[in-house]
Parts: sequence; C-alpha cells; structure tokens
Amino acid sequence: MNIAITFRHMDGSEAVKGYASEKIAKLQKYLRQAMTAQVTLSVEGLDFIADVRIQAGSGNFHANERNRDMYAAIDLVLDKLERQIRSEKGASVAKKHGAMRAGEFAAIVERESQRGERGE
Repeated sequence: MNIAITFRHMDGSEAVKGYASEKIAKLQKYLRQAMTAQVTLSVEGLDFIADVRIQAGSGNFHANERNRDMYAAIDLVLDKLERQIRSEKGASVAKKHGAMRAGEFAAIVERESQRGERGE
C-alpha cells in the first residue's frame, strides 16, 4: 500500500496528513490487490478540496469533494470511494457467478408487470 499526499495552496500539517492516511488505508480491506493512492488536498477560496485517486490491480477509482472543513471533505470523498469500490466488487462477483445484471433483471420484471396489466 502506497499513499502519496500532496498539499496545494496551503501549508500541510502532520495532523491532516495522518488523518487522511489513516482513513484511506481502511479502504484496502475492500480491495484484493495492494492499492496505490494519490491524495491532493487544496484550498480554493474558502473551500477545502480533497481529490483522491486509487489504483488497485485493474481497478481505478477517483473522487473529489469540496467543503468548508478539510476533515469533512476527506470523510465525504472516502464515502464516495467506498461506494465505488463496493459497487465494482458486487458487479464483478455477480459476473463471476453468472448472475444477470440489475438492468437486465429490471427489464424482465417490467415486461412481466406489463403482461400482467394487459391480462396476457
């Protein structure tokens, strides 16, 4: 696991760096391969921006978030990344098990409900 943190237009503190590293390291438990993360923390006006790119094997994940509080921005961007990782993991597991995709299932359900309404 490799986490690189970059500060733009602001002075970096060890507290923020440690907080971001600790939170991002928790995402490793959802990934099969070792991850590489690039974190960019910046200031634009009164807002703090957290931009995170994660690469693990063939999976690439990216999210950014803007907030008035740096710690809140980090938490929000990590929530987005966790959703992305879980979504991709669920899709790959379903694909391996030969299950149909959610869109295919929804189309079948829709067709059957229309048949039921028409009395077929």
